[in-house]
Amino acid sequence: MKLPAFAAFVLAAALTGPGASADGLSVTDAWSRSTPPGARVGAVYFTLRNDTKKSDRLLKLSTPVAEQAEVHRTEVLDGIARMREVAVLHVDAGQTIVLEPGGMHLMLVGLRQPLVAGTSYDLDLLFEVAGPRKISVEVRAP
Repeated sequence: MKLPAFAAFVLAAALTGPGASADGLSVTDAWSRSTPPGARVGAVYFTLRNDTKKSDRLLKLSTPVAEQAEVHRTEVLDGIARMREVAVLHVDAGQTIVLEPGGMHLMLVGLRQPLVAGTSYDLDLLFEVAGPRKISVEVRAP
C-alpha cells in the first residue's frame, strides 16, 4: 500500500505552503523592501521558529538576486547605528527569532537586479540539522 502513503506525503507537503516546514523548523513571513535601480544592497526579514527539541544553526544562504547573502545585526553605539555581520545564527530548541528592520536581518550584497514591489524571489537556506529550505521572499513598497 505504498500509494496511499505517498499520496499522504504529497498532500502534507502541499498543505505546509511556501516557507513552512512539517519537521518543526519554519521560516515564515519573508519579505524585502523594494530598492531603487542601481542599488547594490537590500535586506530580507522573516520569522524563524524552531519547534524541535534540538538546537540548529544557519550554515549557508544564497539567492539568484544577489552575489552574497549575510546575517547582520543593527547595533547602536554612541547614538550611531552600525550593522555588524553575525558569524553564526543559532536557533535554540523552542526559540523564535524575528529578523526585522532595525534589528537582525539578512543583508543582500551585490544585487544583480532591483527588488521590485509586487514581485518575489527565492532564497535558499541551509541549516545544520534541519537541512535545506527554499523560501519565497515577497518584495514590498517602502
